[in-house]
Amino acid sequence: MFVDRITIECIGGDGGNGCLSFRREKYVPRGGPDGGDGGRGGNVIIEAREGVDHLSALAHRKRWCAQRGRHGMGANRHGKRGEDIILAVPPGTIVYDAEGGFVLKDLVQAGDRLIAARGGKGGYGNAHFKSATNQAPREHTPGEKGEIRRLTLELKVIADVGLVGKPNAGKSTLLSRLSKARPEIAAYPFTTKHPHLGRVTVDWTTSFVMADIPGLIEGAHTGVGLGHEFLRHIERSGILVHLVEPAPLDGTDPVANYNAIREELVRYSKSLEDRPEIVVVTKAELPEAEDAHRRLQEALDREVLQISAVTGTGLDRLLHSILTQLAQAESHVS
Repeated sequence: MFVDRITIECIGGDGGNGCLSFRREKYVPRGGPDGGDGGRGGNVIIEAREGVDHLSALAHRKRWCAQRGRHGMGANRHGKRGEDIILAVPPGTIVYDAEGGFVLKDLVQAGDRLIAARGGKGGYGNAHFKSATNQAPREHTPGEKGEIRRLTLELKVIADVGLVGKPNAGKSTLLSRLSKARPEIAAYPFTTKHPHLGRVTVDWTTSFVMADIPGLIEGAHTGVGLGHEFLRHIERSGILVHLVEPAPLDGTDPVANYNAIREELVRYSKSLEDRPEIVVVTKAELPEAEDAHRRLQEALDREVLQISAVTGTGLDRLLHSILTQLAQAESHVS
């Protein structure tokens, strides 16, 4: 099950109580205070990790509690600190405060982390209060309560390349052909219910992550057909590969379909209007592919590629175009 948005409660561990104790040993008169401090409670930490693709592992549990600190003991023995609990999430997870709705942190890269709920401080034992004027203190303090926070975690898939297009445009087939990903593939719309990620390895030094985004329909920018859910992932793709089916099953026009998807992207976010895009006519083995390719190229007045994920036609050229775009995007960032 793919999960990309959850709300959880994070509870830091309570601090251990300080100890009230006096040294009592045979032949040691007037033993002083020796109550140790309590241990600090553990923290709940959210950490982005490579290899984690979704939030499913956290969805089954609503409350995540760190270990409490141990109580202090006599003989100046301090309580053990409570262990932290680390929640692993995919890179690209945004952490929101569920009550206020504001962003706490965007965990962009693997290794980024956030202390979601801090553990409480341990209490002081009576040895802490010993002084020249207070030789036998009886004061000791309880440990502090751990922090409690309700958080919303939202995953926006970060991929170098995002495959977009109408349902049944051939996105899943292309992803399975270029990578080791095995998305569901069938000859009917909405086979893909959630994004699939695959790593495309070009050679031993070059690879990139490709995401198969579920097919968009008209009105997606208003939420129609779970549009907001899908558009969210497109927003975090570095470049877009827009796949156009030459002979849609519903009889619609390929050029009109391309324009409809472009309009949905721009209406959802202006940033997508200037996102690097490679336009590709799929299913080149079909008789209608050549005409659709010609018409689309004339309408856009720029290069349009033509591929067949079944026969392999044009895949090398597509990979070359993707690598060129990725290199250009990287040079702009640097």
